[in-house]
Amino acid sequence: MAGAVLAVGAVLTASTLAVGLAVVGQASVVSQRAAGAADNAAVAAADALSGAATGQPCARAAEVAATFGLEVAACTISGAEVTVTVTGGLLGLPATARARAGPPQASQDVPGRAGADTQ
Repeated sequence: MAGAVLAVGAVLTASTLAVGLAVVGQASVVSQRAAGAADNAAVAAADALSGAATGQPCARAAEVAATFGLEVAACTISGAEVTVTVTGGLLGLPATARARAGPPQASQDVPGRAGADTQ
């Protein structure tokens, strides 16, 4: 009898651990999908801002986010840069992610890049 109780306890513990790990894994997937949606939406908006694509930048971002089942919570244009924040739910979990897109920034640390110190 004691062995059966121990076996049931081990099975319940293993099941609880498996469910917990599945939820953590699902949250990780949701986070990565939201980040990908934000990246793609920001790039689409930056393309529209630069004239490489047609349409209004924030409207393009909203279209791309909608293909991922998310919506744009914020779209900020600063010069040639666009920052997009997307929100929504994926797989039953809430998701929020932010991404920036635009031309590369000049760096003092990278040799050969515009604005870098060359010796």
